[in-house]
Amino acid sequence: MVVIGASFVYGGNPSKFMPWVFGFEVDNLELKNIFRAIMGLYLGFAVYWIIGIRNPKHWRNATITNIIFMGGLAFGRVISTLVDGISTPYSIGLVLEAIMMCWGWYNLKKIKIPN
Repeated sequence: MVVIGASFVYGGNPSKFMPWVFGFEVDNLELKNIFRAIMGLYLGFAVYWIIGIRNPKHWRNATITNIIFMGGLAFGRVISTLVDGISTPYSIGLVLEAIMMCWGWYNLKKIKIPN
């Protein structure tokens, strides 16, 4: 899953990954803590989505959280694009997150799994 990989980019070792991937230094303890918290958030959601894939009882709620998660990321990127300008790598992320949000919404409407 892409979210699991992204979590380790953000929080695995922010002092090494962030300068290499995004071009900025992370040398502040509080900033490292924020990135590792983001890693935990991403991993927590990924675990729940895997549970939803494996257990039909959780599929609907896992799909709803995925829609909200991807939609929230896409919304934040739209705001950043309007306020800060266009970032090519993040524009690709915006498109992919919007696709994942729409795909989740489509599946939620199409697939009826009894609770």
